[in-house]
This record gives sequence, structure tokens and C-alpha cells, in this order.
Amino acid sequence: MSTASKVTFASTILGTIGIVVFVHWAQTAEKAAMHAGVIRDMEQQRIKQERQADFEMQKRLEEEYKKVQTVHDSSQEA
Repeated sequence: MSTASKVTFASTILGTIGIVVFVHWAQTAEKAAMHAGVIRDMEQQRIKQERQADFEMQKRLEEEYKKVQTVHDSSQEA
């Protein structure tokens, strides 16, 4: 085998190995990014549920206080 063919063969092998390693790394990084998105979405849903629960609790408290207290709307008195 000539030197040129050895260099071509070696560079082809190195290029192929480099491409395979890069594709594997890219797939792993993409999978990690997708998983992070799922985790972020779950956290946002949890926060939304907490806020909704707080809102409902505040609404129940408001209704309870309105039964006990007389409340006037001050925005319409002006």
C-alpha cells in the first residue's frame, strides 16, 4: 500500500470515528435537554396547582368573611 492510500484510509477511519462520537454526544445532549424540559414543565404545573389552591382558599375565606362581616365596595362610593 502506498503512503497516500494509508493516509487516506487513516483519515477516513478517524473521520468516521469522530462522526460517530459526535452523533452519540449530540443525542445524549438532546435527550438531557428534553428531560430538563419535562422537569421544568412539571415544576410549572406544580406551581400553577399551588397558586390555584391558594386562590380557592382565599375565595372560600372571602365568602366566609362576607357571611360574618358587612362589606361595602369602596370603588363605587366616589
